[in-house]
Amino acid sequence: MTTTPETARSAEADQADYGVLRWLVAATFIVILNETIMVNAIPRLMTEFEVDERAAQWLTSGFMLTMAVVIPITGWFLQRVTTRQAFGTAMAVFCTGTLIAALAPTFEALLLARVVQAAGTAVMMPLLMTTLMTIVAESDRGRVMGNVTLAMSVAPAMGPAVSGVILHVASWRWMFGLVLPVAVVIALVGLRRLTDVVEPRPGAIDWTSVVFAALGFGPLVYGLSQLGADGGPAYLPWAMLAVGGGAIAAFVVRQLSLQRSGSPLLDLRVLRHRTFATGLLLMSVAFMAMLGSMILLPLFLQGVRGLSELETGLLVMPGGLAMGLLGPQVGRAFDRYGGRPLVIPGSVGVLVALALFTQVDATRPVWALLPVHVLLMVSLAAVFTPVFTLSLGALPPQLYSHGSSMLGTLQQVAAAMGSAIVVAVLSAREDSLLAGGADAVAAHVGGMRWGFGVGAVLAVVVLVLAFLMPSRLPSRDEAPAPTAVH
Repeated sequence: MTTTPETARSAEADQADYGVLRWLVAATFIVILNETIMVNAIPRLMTEFEVDERAAQWLTSGFMLTMAVVIPITGWFLQRVTTRQAFGTAMAVFCTGTLIAALAPTFEALLLARVVQAAGTAVMMPLLMTTLMTIVAESDRGRVMGNVTLAMSVAPAMGPAVSGVILHVASWRWMFGLVLPVAVVIALVGLRRLTDVVEPRPGAIDWTSVVFAALGFGPLVYGLSQLGADGGPAYLPWAMLAVGGGAIAAFVVRQLSLQRSGSPLLDLRVLRHRTFATGLLLMSVAFMAMLGSMILLPLFLQGVRGLSELETGLLVMPGGLAMGLLGPQVGRAFDRYGGRPLVIPGSVGVLVALALFTQVDATRPVWALLPVHVLLMVSLAAVFTPVFTLSLGALPPQLYSHGSSMLGTLQQVAAAMGSAIVVAVLSAREDSLLAGGADAVAAHVGGMRWGFGVGAVLAVVVLVLAFLMPSRLPSRDEAPAPTAVH
């Protein structure tokens, strides 16, 4: 076959485009790693800053909530700037937050640093997904998305393992001190190598929608985290839930109104596409279950079984590594066999793993939890890549940025809600058992079982939704008209 100048230029363009993805994936991996890097350090931070479990989990929940508020803004932001400008801004903000975290003198300062970190992270996720959907051919998306899974799903799974190793040899501050130079190098090299793949265009942002989003998600998760808490007015959690629910309702009404003028913060017309709506719900519930279990496991291993941070990190590391190694394989299997042969067995595996976690106790060998955790991570890998690809692929190109923003937003809200709910259930059950005369260890184990039970119930919902996902998307010419949403 003769290579013409035109085909050569096309091949060079494709190679350059995929080079863009490589640097975006590297940056996304390092910033998302910080989403869960604090999980393993929570017991130590509870002691050092003299805070309880409910307060300490906000180092993770606050990170996720900030992302949930900022991600919708990125749909507007990414339309107004070039790829390099978006990348540079995101990494600069993230590195600033990381520096503040490394030097934080108080719990409040550390929490603020996490918020700044999250603001930078929130830009990277939609930037990566929107770029991928723009430059990668539909026939190749499964394979490429499998590689991207390394950043989107494996990074949070590896967070506790990485922090465990660092905490064994150094202060918790080095979790940020070691990440910072890596992030700086990726940012500098990435800015040199990146090319712009999308032309910026002017657009306005509705700040009223931003305020409604912040007033909705924050109080909602805070209210859930305070259910059953001792101290404070009994009505406070319910008042926060009412404020959050009302603000979210106002946000939805505002978006429906703005759609008529063509400038919504989050275009809800993405929900007209059934596959996207189903995948959105499935991913949200799956993230609730995953992050809830990731919060509980270090608390159990260190608080009940007496493991060190290093031992805890080593125990969860195989699961994270398995998830990463399987990502590309899952992508290739999706391209070949479709989504259902992966998503349905994966959902069954998630349910089985979380059901087994409800049987934790103070005497069973700790190593018995290793295969259960590996099963959970492998099963989630089989779910995430096909659902990501099918969900965004069901949308027309003009809705990719809104679809990726909505996926990212609701995943973070769901993860924060999952963390808040399982800790609230754990604390409430533990207090109830202590009041009934149980000893401290038995009460803590009982609370852990109920917390993992929440994850198992959520896994049932994931399995039901898995049966509603298609195996493949119809071609653009054969695609059915979207379902109307008013």
